[in-house]
Amino acid sequence: MKVIFVSLGCDKNLVDSEVMLGLLRDSGYEFTDDEAEADVIIINTCCFIHDAKEESIQMILDMAEYKKLEKGKCKALIVAGCLGQRYQAEIEQDIPEVDAIVGTTAYDKIVEAMESVLQGKKGNHFASVDELPLVNTKRILTTGGHYAYLKIAEGCDKHCTYCIIPKLRGHFRSVPMERLIEEATELVALGVKELILIAQETTLYGVDLYGEKSLPQLLRELAKIEGLYWIRLMYCYPEEIDDALISVIKEEPKICHYLDLPIQHASDAILKRMGRRTDSAALREIIWKLRREIPDICLRTTLITGFPGESEADHEILMDFVDDVEFERLGVFTYSPEENTPAADMDDQVAEELKEERQAELMMLQQEIAFDKAIDMVGCEMYAFVEGKVVEENAYVARTYMDAPNVDGYLFVKTDVELISGDFVRVKITGALEYDLIGELI
Repeated sequence: MKVIFVSLGCDKNLVDSEVMLGLLRDSGYEFTDDEAEADVIIINTCCFIHDAKEESIQMILDMAEYKKLEKGKCKALIVAGCLGQRYQAEIEQDIPEVDAIVGTTAYDKIVEAMESVLQGKKGNHFASVDELPLVNTKRILTTGGHYAYLKIAEGCDKHCTYCIIPKLRGHFRSVPMERLIEEATELVALGVKELILIAQETTLYGVDLYGEKSLPQLLRELAKIEGLYWIRLMYCYPEEIDDALISVIKEEPKICHYLDLPIQHASDAILKRMGRRTDSAALREIIWKLRREIPDICLRTTLITGFPGESEADHEILMDFVDDVEFERLGVFTYSPEENTPAADMDDQVAEELKEERQAELMMLQQEIAFDKAIDMVGCEMYAFVEGKVVEENAYVARTYMDAPNVDGYLFVKTDVELISGDFVRVKITGALEYDLIGELI
């Protein structure tokens, strides 16, 4: 039996996909990348924002075509993840080609779900969204081998007014530290050199298990693993960053001087409507502190433009904030109203055209900031991981400590030396593009 597996959405979803792939492999199933040859099609879906929801629905409809005899030989079409968790009844009613739905906390039942369908028994598999499946299987890495995501917690207790995640993923719950150390050690033994720590919020790791924020302790334990080069932190809520975390980033050489701070906005009025637990002054304070304590730190953030009630004055406050703070990395999303969230029912919804105009203004400003910062990097020497090769340019694509996979920029290295993905090389920066760097081997 051949299985094709499609993983959509965030890196946290990708970890669930890799676990499911491991379970399928351990049960003797083979994999294919040819839809027409697949006996089973599994789609791990996303529905965080409207575009992700549309992508997931379209993928399900496209894959359903392979249940037709003239196009494929699919015997089982299974939907897993967030879309299935949120829209079970709608999928059952509107897409009858789907044979089973597996919820966000039932991915450990993927083999059971598939085998039931193959035996002619349609059925769904769900568990409480507050469950924490702990699977004793080795993941199948889909990231290329030299880096991997380590999901340290599940769920969220923040309840931001625009976010559906707590309803789909449950309360915040940490993975026990001993399991994370064991998993990380296994990943490094497989050749992983960079671990990227992820959760809905990494900074609160351990509060539920150990009664206090334990991310610094976890980082120190991970840094002891032989063969591990880099540890990267994502999804660090700024109000939860404390001196203990800053100290461990400073002191442990394996921890990248890189922090992802999803601040979403800088107007106090909008932050309050979003349900965020900080304000503009506090954001400035932690940013200045991070840069004072760790001068070469790379700060990344994401923003939402066009949130309900966002006035032109609020937008200008955000523009001024970005211009003043000068984030090294920044992404901007237009607000997407999600049903069953408080923000979707708020008055003063902003027109789509205006959201996009404000998004474009922010990105134009950031492009100038990013280019200036890239120019400032010329002449610097740093290490980088090779990601691949651009054959026609005789150049390699690499990432520095300032660049997380798939979200940040690249370093293009021209050389006649033969390199392979995962090589760790020292490079001198010789030039800059809008968001990327150019360098040469040292």
